Amino acid sequence: MASGGAPGLVKLDKAVVNLEVLREHALRQLGEALDAAGSATVRPATSSLHSTGAGETADGLKVGDGSAAGDLGAGGKMGGANQAGALVKKALVLDPKVSGPLGLVAELPFLRAHGVGPMYHLQPGRLDTPAKTVVYLVRPLVAQMKAISEHIHYHHSLKQQKDYYVYFLPRRTMVAERALEEHGVYADITIGELPLDLIPFDTDLLSLELGGSYRECFLENDCTSLFYVARSLMKLQCMFGLIPNIKGKGQCAQQVKDMMLRMRREMGGDEPTIAPEIDTLILIDRQVDMVSPMATQLTYEGLIDEVFGISNGFVYLDPEMLPAPEGDRPKPKGKVPTPLNSNDEVYNKIRDQNFSVVGPRLNAKAREIKAYYEKKEDVKKGLLSTTEIRDFVRKYKNEISKEEVALQIHINVAEEIHRICNADDFHDRLEREQSVLLGDEYADEYIEDCISKKDPLLKVLRLLCLQSLTKGGFKPKQLDFFRREILQTYGYEYMRTLLNLSALGLLTEQKGARGFANLNLFSSNFATVAKNLNLIDTSIDVSEPGDIHYVYSGYAPISVRLVEMAFKPGWRAIENSLSLLPGPTFEIRQQLPPSVRQTTTKTRPVTLVFHIGGLTYAELAAYRYLSQGREGRDIIIATTKMISGDSILESVIDNTLLKQDMRTDPGLSVQKGKEAAESAKK
Repeated sequence: MASGGAPGLVKLDKAVVNLEVLREHALRQLGEALDAAGSATVRPATSSLHSTGAGETADGLKVGDGSAAGDLGAGGKMGGANQAGALVKKALVLDPKVSGPLGLVAELPFLRAHGVGPMYHLQPGRLDTPAKTVVYLVRPLVAQMKAISEHIHYHHSLKQQKDYYVYFLPRRTMVAERALEEHGVYADITIGELPLDLIPFDTDLLSLELGGSYRECFLENDCTSLFYVARSLMKLQCMFGLIPNIKGKGQCAQQVKDMMLRMRREMGGDEPTIAPEIDTLILIDRQVDMVSPMATQLTYEGLIDEVFGISNGFVYLDPEMLPAPEGDRPKPKGKVPTPLNSNDEVYNKIRDQNFSVVGPRLNAKAREIKAYYEKKEDVKKGLLSTTEIRDFVRKYKNEISKEEVALQIHINVAEEIHRICNADDFHDRLEREQSVLLGDEYADEYIEDCISKKDPLLKVLRLLCLQSLTKGGFKPKQLDFFRREILQTYGYEYMRTLLNLSALGLLTEQKGARGFANLNLFSSNFATVAKNLNLIDTSIDVSEPGDIHYVYSGYAPISVRLVEMAFKPGWRAIENSLSLLPGPTFEIRQQLPPSVRQTTTKTRPVTLVFHIGGLTYAELAAYRYLSQGREGRDIIIATTKMISGDSILESVIDNTLLKQDMRTDPGLSVQKGKEAAESAKK
């Protein structure tokens, strides 16, 4: 089943540093890996069970689920393909979680130039393919190894001789290789690895797309994701020069900093000797600010993520929300992937706005397009000069026709969001949420009512966590009551989930009461931090905002405020507030090599902010506001994964069935509240 057509890669020409080199580097590594398949350049699996680095790649592709996959887009500007290898068509089998990020880097012509023929999503069972060479790009998971072994055993049963190449992203592991050995296929496979590095999502946004990073870092104390973060930052320094200033907040941030310094020492004399293009790196732990993800995002892009779900820069929409196909083209079946990036000029202007002002902005754009059509009538009547006609035709061909299509899509999306936001269920939830976040009220009765109606569990958990984080936890009897109600209503299999939330400090008892060992002491300090850092402003004008409070209609994200205050007045001026937040604070200056002078042609210094554990779209909008403001500083944002409150909670829920239900409808907790309640009553 082929996927929908890809629209082309995001244009990076407006980035403040040349992010295109990241994509080119990824393409080069991917091309080398594909060319090596079928040659002797990749070490066979039989040689050793130990890791041997075998090249690197990018991250992104859109493919199908079983049969050959469809279009990945048009473009593919990278050349240098192995012409001999291009004659050999290889089957490319992709882990579904890998195909999304790869689509942001590689397009179909590029893959075809490197000998790729039919493309498939990895599924257990049989794989019917005519190709003699099969290349797998997968994560090192035991379940994926089992599916690969089933493919190989099926081919052996048919007496088919094929060459198998497995590239692990981001790197090979002993556990995965041992699983292949136990399934009896290890000797049939040639193994390599393709380290997953930062992917350009937009001109100011990079992501490692490590979906499990929050759970690994903060619940399981697994430093694997931190190693990937440090390695990706070292690669950035090789491309853009050593970053002179490194600041950070949080335990994981400090570990990444220490890894970077150790990696630099291990480089010896091979460190980059180019002038730094990035002035400052700021590392922020997700655990430093867990309030922001638990609150409902109120920017246009944030609400798209809350309602529809954004995956790898795409939102999946019903065909009815898209313009009718041209000519005799059939109407697509199922949801259609629609890109969300700065290539879309209409979207680029409204994505970071508070949703309450999106309607008027879309109406203004509609009037602008209408004016161009009225001008078209003047052209027909011969009322314009030759120069005016030429300018009109050029603008219509290059801009207006594309904007008209985009406008129709965003009007439909905004209308659907508006319908959901106007529903009583959403309105009541947002009202309680705002009263907890911005005021002194509690939402105990509302949460109890949601549980009794069996509203989506993620909705209930987000409200509980938000109140716990902002009000210093729950009284022991009240917390025991909510735990008991949840287990009796949703099932005792969620006991582990509640324990995980407590261990993370998201659902705790009040300070001084009995509780779990790993409590987040920040919960009892929120009021003080909010006052000291000016996090609350209920009088904000969201149409003409003067501060970042507008992204949550009155609340400024702690993480973004910390980055803002890192430069003015500086973190030393807010040491008392920083001490109330989880984890250590650090500021260091890297000594540049003697041959490097800290000179740059940029008129504005560039700051790279890296969120370890995830970043919400509302926070992203706030960073963009700062970058466009009076600070005189450009900001590039990087993260381990774009997240929402739902996706973070999904990662700590151990019940697989619930997580699968949430993935099939990312907007369930917002969009399906009433339906779920009515179903529960029946």
